[in-house]
Amino acid sequence: MQYERVINPRVANVPPSGIRKFFDIVRQMPGAISLGVGEPDFVTPWPIRDAAIQAIEEGRTQYTSNWGLESLREKVAAYLRMRYHAVYDPKDEVLITVGASEGIDLALRALVCPGDEVLVPEPSYVSYAPCVTFSGGRAVPVVTRAEDGFALMPDMLAKAITPRTKALILPYPNNPTGGVMTREQLAAIAQVLRGTDVVVLSDEIYSELIYSGHEHTAFAAIEGMRERTVTLNGFSKAFAMTGWRVGYCCAPRELLAPMFKIHQYTMLCASIQGQIAADRALGRAFETNFEDVRAMVRSYDRRRRLMVEEMNAMGLPCLEPRGAFYVFPSIRGTGLTSEDFCTRLLRQQHVACVPGTAFGASGEGHIRCSYATSMESLREALKRIRAFLNTL
Repeated sequence: MQYERVINPRVANVPPSGIRKFFDIVRQMPGAISLGVGEPDFVTPWPIRDAAIQAIEEGRTQYTSNWGLESLREKVAAYLRMRYHAVYDPKDEVLITVGASEGIDLALRALVCPGDEVLVPEPSYVSYAPCVTFSGGRAVPVVTRAEDGFALMPDMLAKAITPRTKALILPYPNNPTGGVMTREQLAAIAQVLRGTDVVVLSDEIYSELIYSGHEHTAFAAIEGMRERTVTLNGFSKAFAMTGWRVGYCCAPRELLAPMFKIHQYTMLCASIQGQIAADRALGRAFETNFEDVRAMVRSYDRRRRLMVEEMNAMGLPCLEPRGAFYVFPSIRGTGLTSEDFCTRLLRQQHVACVPGTAFGASGEGHIRCSYATSMESLREALKRIRAFLNTL
């Protein structure tokens, strides 16, 4: 059988993830330290796990509503209103999804027609551009720069918008750079978008992981932006629940209805145990004033400061990340490409980082290192990186 004739070329031509290649090598390499994993090293707190265990023991194993558990949607709406002043009706403006990733896919498939353009700031998360391609659209990179804190600049956005622009993905706090955008910066982006029909997919999955006294601003809370914004978030990062696969999309009912239709016919609903655990996660956060989340952020902050200090000390210029749990140092001074640097570092010192090019062509000259691992492992990894640099 000639498989090349039956496989959709739109899918076949998308390269494999630039992250997973290094993960696969690490798994076969004893003693390797991975700074590539984009997930918390914390275990989901016991009360959250216990809620799911109890649900299983009670025989709660059925489908939920396609929209998700009503109590969870109500808590999500309350959370966004309380934390970020973004107001949604839990009845038909909040949809529980299988992770925030499903929300991105739903939004793109509901919006994008063949030939439409979707603006994607770079460097940014590896899945955005492929998902645009899968939906039939064309991902248009909008380069961000270290000197701007990797924030999306309004002049760059304005230049990128064409009559074919359907949507803008706004990924802040940012993976891989750790960049954040202030309310004033977001207001400048909003000004560019006024008078257009560009829909914003605001991926705010790292909204709780903010440092140095900064605060997260929901794009939907910017004056006039709610009508054009799909807010995407979930429980993976802030609540250490990556494997539970529970996220949510919030948008005006006119935007969310077609997304719901796709979800209804494909996923049906997120796992009931995952939703029950997520419901307990938010309930516990309200009860304890987010103490579990704040404790985790304090731990990340200590690691963040260590990584920035050490990277700069060893000659790898590193912007201080204000969100998420990554550093994105420049390795241009070594004369190596990002791919060569990461490959040689892994082979010689058994430390896995991710080439900046995995996050778009503009990531060349950088590597991404996650500090979502123990201080002991971080110190050893930094020691090995320094040893590697000394061989160049």
